[in-house]
Amino acid sequence: MKPINKITSVLTPLDRKNVDTDQIISKEFLKRIERTGFGKYLFYHWRFRPDGSPIEEFVLNNPRFQGSEILVAQENFGCGSSREHAPWAIQDYGFNVVIAPSYADIFYNNCVKNGILPVRLKDEEVNELIRKGHQEDFQLEVNLEEQIVIGQDGSRYEFAIDPYWKEMLLKGWDEIALTFQYDSYITAYEERQRQA
Repeated sequence: MKPINKITSVLTPLDRKNVDTDQIISKEFLKRIERTGFGKYLFYHWRFRPDGSPIEEFVLNNPRFQGSEILVAQENFGCGSSREHAPWAIQDYGFNVVIAPSYADIFYNNCVKNGILPVRLKDEEVNELIRKGHQEDFQLEVNLEEQIVIGQDGSRYEFAIDPYWKEMLLKGWDEIALTFQYDSYITAYEERQRQA
């Protein structure tokens, strides 16, 4: 996984609540065995008509948001089944940060384990960001080290994250690497204690 510290990008406003994992990546696209290639199927049935033509009014089809790395959505994002393909599709599409008021727990954990930073902000803060994102190409800087989101207009939003997950994302480690690092630290600490 690549480390995450600061991500600066135009935000993509997805003004929908209770977005479940089947909407994020529909079941008919789960046959792949690789972790890559799912981005083109992200929100597929919201992005495309049955004939494959794009639905112009859906936010991901708006050229303003092409290349965006920050997705802002409403409460209970990632509910439904526990499929890990959902964060794979989000990341493969190009999003490295998701901001929402709340997440399904399994989805939140799957995001972190796959190198996506899920940020929890208050409902009113998310609504403000979505409104700004619809009005203009609104840029955000998400700073994981400082645990703050800064808007191009100077607005600031603080967020909390478990130190374990924070370290994992900052270093770009998976859980095996992080466990190894902590085990090494504990072993070295115990050795210093014995020698003291």
